[in-house]
Amino acid sequence: MALLNPVQSRALLQAAVEQRFAILAVNADSHAAVTDCLEAARECEAPIIIETSLWQLTGQSYGNGDPILGLARYLTDLTALAGSERYRGVPVIFHTDHIKGPETVRILSAAIRGVPQRASTISLDSSELSEGENITLICQLCEIAKEAGVALTLEMEAGVDAGVTEIEVAERLLGAVESKHPGYLALWAPGVGTQHGLSDKGYPFSAEAVAKHQKRGSEICGRPIGLALHGSSGLKESDLRAGVAAGVAKVNWSSESLLIRSQAAQEYYATHAAELEKSHKAWKATAMDNGMQSFIAARYVPKVAERIRILGGAGKILDVSMHNSMSPLTP
Repeated sequence: MALLNPVQSRALLQAAVEQRFAILAVNADSHAAVTDCLEAARECEAPIIIETSLWQLTGQSYGNGDPILGLARYLTDLTALAGSERYRGVPVIFHTDHIKGPETVRILSAAIRGVPQRASTISLDSSELSEGENITLICQLCEIAKEAGVALTLEMEAGVDAGVTEIEVAERLLGAVESKHPGYLALWAPGVGTQHGLSDKGYPFSAEAVAKHQKRGSEICGRPIGLALHGSSGLKESDLRAGVAAGVAKVNWSSESLLIRSQAAQEYYATHAAELEKSHKAWKATAMDNGMQSFIAARYVPKVAERIRILGGAGKILDVSMHNSMSPLTP
């Protein structure tokens, strides 16, 4: 199935909201993390969303300060993995997450047009934007896709981190984009009581808010619109299941994912300290990246698989291969 194009991704997301399962979206910041996520999806026979933020694109593993180079390296690597014999049966979506700042349009233009591969789905970080700026940027992305003659599948954020977004915001934001550029929106990311990051405090998650926004978003757009749940780290299993039942189709996962990997790395170096002495016969094998990454994978992959199952994604490898750039789903 390989890396899904924007129209195939839209079909899969629509199926998720209609069938009431959610696709795990992991903010993966290394080549090894990407591989581990695909491995968990393969084990669960599930679709997976691999997403990247600006700090990954400019980070040492990818762009080394150059986000366009980082995007090209990320997409090239993911395309090769998704098309490999081992992972070819896994539906893989590549999503841009937390792209903000003065280079937003340049970066997302490259993702839309292809650098050389095209992103599956697109969003931008609107946390520092006014509603008008948010609408303008999203509409600008639609115009870029039109000019390039390519399909585009969008997630639109409400611009909040914590708290519950008023339903009128959906009408203003989604309504403005849909009226000017119908057919591009597939995901809506309002505040539903969660927040980014990890906290010892309870998350005031509201499945009722999910249901209201999913219903209103779908009414505004005239088709099933799933919700993207931001800030899922720290949520209870019962909250995740309730969110999916209410209409969440995409669940972002970053902070907890990073914590699991970093704690595993810490354990590796703590338990292999003696082997890192140059006099030890196993020092080179211990020092090589594969040693640490294999150790991390043994602890991380089961956690990813567990979360996929909680979201109902296991066994949901759907045939979206019939959808292509000429599909009626294309605006």
